[in-house]
Amino acid sequence: MSTNTHSASAHHAPHSPEKQSEFFLGVTTILPLLFATFPIGLLFGTLATQKGLSALEATLMSAMVFAGGSQFVALDLWAHPLPWVSIMVSTLLVNLRLVLMGMSLGPKAAALRGPKGMIAYFFLTDESWALYERRVLTKPLSFSFYFGVATPFYLNWVASTFVGAFLGSQVADPAKWGLDFAFTALFTYLIMSFWRGKRTGITLAVSGLSAVVVQQLVPGAWYIMAGALAGMGSAAALYDPNAPQEAR
Repeated sequence: MSTNTHSASAHHAPHSPEKQSEFFLGVTTILPLLFATFPIGLLFGTLATQKGLSALEATLMSAMVFAGGSQFVALDLWAHPLPWVSIMVSTLLVNLRLVLMGMSLGPKAAALRGPKGMIAYFFLTDESWALYERRVLTKPLSFSFYFGVATPFYLNWVASTFVGAFLGSQVADPAKWGLDFAFTALFTYLIMSFWRGKRTGITLAVSGLSAVVVQQLVPGAWYIMAGALAGMGSAAALYDPNAPQEAR
């Protein structure tokens, strides 16, 4: 009996350090982005209290929804009485991009299939998706690495929301502190990290132009899906199967 127990322990022991290493690699990978996204959480918490939410309500929204873009859209529509239908439709449109991201990531992430994947995809964000896509260019995406990225990012978002909401009454104009520029700076970095030459430039131009045109012509958040679909179509049209993987 003791021999079998010892053998089982010896069999599983080598995997634990590897999982820990993958988890901490994920933590160190996301660490720079925590500094970039903390101001965004502060901004959301501040705006939420200015819309009449308590610090607890704002923090719970970040913890339970965990989708920064749709949370800002919901705040923009927040009024009394609350326009439930408008908020639900608009936030659904904004979050549909995560479906596209999941479809992109899914075939490359065998570790996220099944019940574990249902839990994992709750924590999928624009920022983490970009890091996961970069990871699968060189090696498989492990479950430990995934949550090494997702866990501190989630905690950072919830904590920064709370701090922003707690200090919301002290900040009359968040733009005065440059918090509103954090979005632009962060996503500029994420976009440029995927630069692969002229094909990337064309795809970005097509996506951006489509989003702008639809935003001007169609009310609501449809421009987000329009930009995403146009970018996908452009990337598919320009795809070269004979090109090296890093240049595609």
